[in-house]
Amino acid sequence: MTASTRRILLEAGIIFCLGVVLGLSFNTQLVLDAFSGRLTTTSRPATVVADSVEPAPQAAAPASFPIPAILDEVRELLRVGAVVIDARADEIYAEGHLPKAISLPLGEVDDLLKAFKRNVAREATLIIYCSGFGCPDSFDLGMRLIEEGYEDVRVYEGGFPEWRDAGLPVEKGAP
Repeated sequence: MTASTRRILLEAGIIFCLGVVLGLSFNTQLVLDAFSGRLTTTSRPATVVADSVEPAPQAAAPASFPIPAILDEVRELLRVGAVVIDARADEIYAEGHLPKAISLPLGEVDDLLKAFKRNVAREATLIIYCSGFGCPDSFDLGMRLIEEGYEDVRVYEGGFPEWRDAGLPVEKGAP
């Protein structure tokens, strides 16, 4: 490797490291929130009305995306009667799930949706979870339920692992 190539690689490495340090220094709270699971919010997205941005009313038309929820919000919503939905496969559900969770595996949603819609009102607050951060099934199921007309769909991003690790009650058994 020539001296000029080494110098270029060294400069590129230094620039990269400076970028990381600067990025982390300006976004420290965001990074800390992401690692602690507090990166979410329960507010609905803003809407653009006549070239101005206004907060969307809570009783507006259904959101286009599920609303993220953190552990404390999930606990409060369950306390007031929200419906909790497990998007994981039945075998995983049977090993452990949140109390009173309805099993609605994403892979079987087409077969189970008709019965689900008969049993769960479209006005109900839904909390969907799966296998924790990085598991897209709860979000994808949330999108599907929004398409089906459900108005208040939340995604518990910490999912079953965060719930279990927090020492909260867990039920076992097949759906």
